[in-house]
Amino acid sequence: MSAALPELPPGLPENQLAIRRAVLGLCRTMQWAAINEFSLPNAGRRADIMALLPDHSLTCIEIKSGIRDFQTDQKWTDYRSWSDRLFFAVDDNFPLSLLPVDVGVIVVSLNMLPESLRNTVVAECAIVREPEAHKLAPARRRTLLHLFATVAANRLMSLEDPAITASLRAARRTE
Repeated sequence: MSAALPELPPGLPENQLAIRRAVLGLCRTMQWAAINEFSLPNAGRRADIMALLPDHSLTCIEIKSGIRDFQTDQKWTDYRSWSDRLFFAVDDNFPLSLLPVDVGVIVVSLNMLPESLRNTVVAECAIVREPEAHKLAPARRRTLLHLFATVAANRLMSLEDPAITASLRAARRTE
């Protein structure tokens, strides 16, 4: 009888997906309306998750799948001017001391979830530090709220009738 091999930590894409699923679950629990891969206007940036909170504030959540991801990606500083609050979402192996103190932190407990279950079970997570608030200017808030509603409606339409969406894309390509 051979000894069982220890589970290897997930690769970066798997880690990022598991963190995203857990954070989206937290957003649902907190009644935050969340959109993945939200393109910010005129910024050339795309937020991992943008959430509209019940108080009408906008929260950007940047997922960091590991130390290297955090150290090589400095785009997150631009997200402050496009949200009222900014969070990093990391797994429970991430050294929190690397994160700026004025940014919120969400920690996802991937260590408690066997890798074999990561595609079927959502890991637990919690907000361990609230961020400093940076209130958006009214004109920017209006722009973002309109964009948020438009993106959400377009994604919903795409889900309801993917054939129409495909034909519209094809028509746009021929124009």
